[in-house]
Amino acid sequence: MHKYKILFILSITLLSGCSSLGVQPWERDLLAKKEMALTSSPIDSALDDHIYFSKEASSGGKGFGGGGCGCN
Repeated sequence: MHKYKILFILSITLLSGCSSLGVQPWERDLLAKKEMALTSSPIDSALDDHIYFSKEASSGGKGFGGGGCGCN
């Protein structure tokens, strides 16, 4: 019975460590900056998307038509 109490207390302690995940209101100004974006350059992002969809030979998706040759 003593083992179960220790296991229960240990599991509650470990699970409570994840309770503070998330963005606090005073941290949102830092995350809203341009350099914190996943793609900081829209031109590089558009170029990467075009190359990806051209190589994947897909049509549609993000607005690129055509096949794998890169032609629209």
